[in-house]
Amino acid sequence: MVQRIVFVFLLLFSAPALAACASPVKFAALTWESGQFTSAVLRLITEHGYRCKTTEVPGSGPAQENALAQNDIQVIGEVWVGRSEVMNKALQEKKAAMVGDTLKGGAQQGWYVPDYVWEQNPQLRSYQDLERFSHLFLDSASGPKPRFMNCPSGWTCEIFNTRLLHTTGLDKTFDNVHPGTGAALDAEISSAYEQKKPLLFYYWQPTGLMAKYTFKALTFPENESECWNSLLEKDGDKNCVTGFPVSNLSVAVSTPFKEQHPDLMQFFEKIQFTPDQLNGAILQMTESKRDGARQAEQFIKDHPEVWQAWVSPEAASRLQAWTGQTTTASSIFPDWSIQDRLNSGLKSLVGSYGESFRQVSGFLTRYLLSPTVQALAAIPAWLMILLTAALAWHSTRSIIFAVACAIGLYVIGAFGLWVALLQTLALLICSVIITVVIGIPIGIFVAGRPRVYRVLQPVLDVMQTMPSFVYLIPVLMLFGLGNVPALFATIIYAIAPLIRLTALGILQISREMHETGTAFGTNRWQMLRWVILPLAKPSIMAGINQAIMMSLSMVVLASMIGAPGLGERVLEAVQTLNVGQGVQAGGAIVILAVIIDRITQAYGNRRRTR
Repeated sequence: MVQRIVFVFLLLFSAPALAACASPVKFAALTWESGQFTSAVLRLITEHGYRCKTTEVPGSGPAQENALAQNDIQVIGEVWVGRSEVMNKALQEKKAAMVGDTLKGGAQQGWYVPDYVWEQNPQLRSYQDLERFSHLFLDSASGPKPRFMNCPSGWTCEIFNTRLLHTTGLDKTFDNVHPGTGAALDAEISSAYEQKKPLLFYYWQPTGLMAKYTFKALTFPENESECWNSLLEKDGDKNCVTGFPVSNLSVAVSTPFKEQHPDLMQFFEKIQFTPDQLNGAILQMTESKRDGARQAEQFIKDHPEVWQAWVSPEAASRLQAWTGQTTTASSIFPDWSIQDRLNSGLKSLVGSYGESFRQVSGFLTRYLLSPTVQALAAIPAWLMILLTAALAWHSTRSIIFAVACAIGLYVIGAFGLWVALLQTLALLICSVIITVVIGIPIGIFVAGRPRVYRVLQPVLDVMQTMPSFVYLIPVLMLFGLGNVPALFATIIYAIAPLIRLTALGILQISREMHETGTAFGTNRWQMLRWVILPLAKPSIMAGINQAIMMSLSMVVLASMIGAPGLGERVLEAVQTLNVGQGVQAGGAIVILAVIIDRITQAYGNRRRTR
């Protein structure tokens, strides 16, 4: 009994010397600059001041919030209070809690224009002036209506901006453009600013662009909570106009974690940055190419007077000792980087020739993509289903497959995805046509020139192995949001296998067949038309099949840069954690892929069996 009392006594009095946490604290890995920086500051102080191990868990916002409610994640370093239905539900059920106020004065949001637009148009100051100045925001790459850059589909701000466009009557004047991701929105704003082009967009601060560029907010009436709550409802029917509220930024923690660690809660309660501090940190992150952790470490070293007011004296002494010990890790590798040159080169290209690229984008939209969409939309759905079934039967000679194709397309329509299917199909058709027109001639050309083919092969390797997301960045900056950058990114990604398989099919033709054709007196064109292409057709068809499949996968990914269609529905489902919508849209993509794959394979195999 005495031994137990002594053990408990020693445990109680030695607790301050032990680690504050029994298991690693899981922080949500946030993707925006202010969230990265704030989370990193919280993590470093938690680790080195309070001696708790931490880890980061990546994921989308709704997924992380659901994980927090289940205590699979303990901390989300930056949350806009009241903006997320998932978080609001977790707070109501007392599964999570908001702690502290990380930004003094709160976060600002609104509709913005660049400063040069503001200065050149002194009468453009309010949302009520937008009707009169709408012509400023026309874009050569878009349709006949001026553009309003909204949030990505699935974000809360996308809902209230869409509703606000409707209640102000501006939806009749402006095209409501939805970029696929926040990065796509940033890229579009940066591209417009570098070219000094007018742009109307929704944005918020603190962010990196707010520190990098100068934007001016259009005035709205004072915020009215009842009207604002109505605007947050996608199907709201209240016709009102209100300004944007100032949102508090807080740290979200799971309820079990809050109850177990009151010392950390005291620290979380006190942490607060001024707008200048946070914007300055974001600007340094952007200009110095630092991630959130490195910027947070630099901030802790440079501003002890700030964080000493947040933490306990014991934690402050540990942090002071840690900042004195941290040094730059030595490495055998030199510090090489090509990103600055590439970024400056792309920036210069956008500034010098951006308008020319936008004109190309507008030309392709008006004379290729839009007519294709309109042509597909003009075909009745029942006729499209019958034509597809007939094509499936002609290629496979299978009644069962033809019926399955018809049922699959009917299911897509029943899911309410017919329009999205046509948008995806139109982009797929255009990209495949251009890929075939360019890829097959290049394959034929290099097949007869071994030296050229050897030089081209490393280029094709890079095109096939480079992550597809990389293609989206430059084409987005050059051609803007929408179908055209998706078209170019798809062509680059899908053309490599078509070139390879076309060349392979020609190279596999025996020398005897060439000699036979020559013996009959054929010229080069006749040899190509009557001997080479027919014999290489199975390989070329396999290349076309691969190009179509890769184009379809890229078309789906291109929803991240604003390309409409089935991919946009999948992306929206991911961002809103809508499992049912994701399954429906994903199932539609699977049905489309299987139909196209089986039909193209069947036409290629029929030639082999003859």
